[in-house]
Amino acid sequence: MYLVLIAWLYVTLMMAVAEASSPTGTLFGAIMTFVLYGLLPMGIVGYIMGTPSRKRAIKAREMAEQAAYEEAQARKSEEAAASAAPDASGQPPAAAEHRSVPPVRKEP
Repeated sequence: MYLVLIAWLYVTLMMAVAEASSPTGTLFGAIMTFVLYGLLPMGIVGYIMGTPSRKRAIKAREMAEQAAYEEAQARKSEEAAASAAPDASGQPPAAAEHRSVPPVRKEP
């Protein structure tokens, strides 16, 4: 693919040089020849021919993101399962507290 692109750009460069060195040609005409016959069409062709590789790269990136998401979800579910395990010691989780502040009541 790249060989064809490079070869065509070389041909159009030689066309532009021939036009610029011609007694009736102009430098502006040479630049327009190179751009309109070389750069613009080969840019479009290169973009179209590169579409499958871009699609493969996008799909690979999406697969990597999906795998990372699934791994994070698995890790999160393991942590939740570990934190939800009951205490097997048989002791109450906390002792009764001594009241140091009396409750506030309305005056009778």
